[in-house]
Amino acid sequence: MDLAEVAAVGGFFALRTGTPDAGAHVPLARIYAGDTAPLTFRVDKVAARLGAPERRVAASIAHLGLAARLWSVALGPAALYGEFPDLPPDGLRWDAGLTSPHDLWLSAPPRPMPATAERVREVVQYGHLVPLADALRRGGRISRPLLWGNAGSALAGAARELHAWARKNGRPEVGERALKLAAELFRHPDLRSTGTLSADRDGASFRRRSCCLYYRCPSGGLCGDCVFDHSPQRSSAQPVSE
Repeated sequence: MDLAEVAAVGGFFALRTGTPDAGAHVPLARIYAGDTAPLTFRVDKVAARLGAPERRVAASIAHLGLAARLWSVALGPAALYGEFPDLPPDGLRWDAGLTSPHDLWLSAPPRPMPATAERVREVVQYGHLVPLADALRRGGRISRPLLWGNAGSALAGAARELHAWARKNGRPEVGERALKLAAELFRHPDLRSTGTLSADRDGASFRRRSCCLYYRCPSGGLCGDCVFDHSPQRSSAQPVSE
């Protein structure tokens, strides 16, 4: 398992190991256990950057980015090598002020796990995404269906990126494994209803059944997998279906 090769797929797939050179990396387990200050900082940073009209919009975008990182660092090596590194919350450190590839560090040497949907689900979905959603919800009003929609979108995005990289680099088997594994992960009830992942000769596509709310930001628009065909014309004071 060559993490440097995995990182070549894209920044979201990069996972550093050892001790961070600098920054304020903290174990994700600390955040999940209740010390949500780093998560609050990240949401505030996203809100300021996007001019989010309300906090749950920034929380959704911040969650989507971290969910994409967590799926990617597991799905990438799983598709390339048939194994992926264990990502224990107490050993995976995150700096809320940084972005990929500098934000995530694994403090111990990677422990290979078999690339089955059951193991990836155990490590990423149960080990991180469930407690991450709980931590975000402690900080403000944001619905679970929206967060699961983000998780589905992030998983599909990682699979699509791997599929595109594999086609470009003459590694079709990698793309096929990524899509197969993602399809198995989408069979879980919490992910199954979030959208539809499909593939054809032109590539892979996904259409989610909820909205991450990015369109509500002043410079926002519709994401490529958005449930909407056109941006709803709503003021920031009006409710939005999640």
